[in-house]
Amino acid sequence: MGSSTRRHGALLRVLFAVKRTYYQLRYPRLRLGRDVEIRGRVRLRRGVRVTIGDRTRLNKLVRFAGTGEVTVGADCLLNATWIGSWTSVEVGDRCLLSDCELMDNDFHNLPPQLRHAPPGPATRAPIVVGDNVWIGAHVLVMKGVRIGHDSVVGAGTVVRVDVPDRVVVIGNPQQIVKKFDE
Repeated sequence: MGSSTRRHGALLRVLFAVKRTYYQLRYPRLRLGRDVEIRGRVRLRRGVRVTIGDRTRLNKLVRFAGTGEVTVGADCLLNATWIGSWTSVEVGDRCLLSDCELMDNDFHNLPPQLRHAPPGPATRAPIVVGDNVWIGAHVLVMKGVRIGHDSVVGAGTVVRVDVPDRVVVIGNPQQIVKKFDE
């Protein structure tokens, strides 16, 4: 490795350390693991509490909103992702989230007579994303969903029900189009 490559790597490590310090000072409810790389910007709104695991990378603008808690595992990549949490959203280790939205709240009561009433408990449910999950661009993950480990959610999919382990789902309504061999 040449000396200019080492200098470049050292400079990047310093830059990421400065950005981590800045965002932790700006957002006291943000906890960043070791060697998190913020390559773009991060925004927290409405009191959400966020924990990001070791070596996770955040590209472009990554946004978190709500009054709940978000936990992102180690070695993940969040690229222009929006996570709204009014209960909890948990993302496992080694996940890839690309320009998608995860919302554990649908904000309105479903029964016609309650639609204008304040949202009740039925409007919220936690989201769990297993380890090594890839969520493509323009995906919408709805409240109460569990996405199994090693699964892929194809671009533009609306995830309304649980996704099993080791499958590929696409579409609206979502459908399984591939199962990975055991």
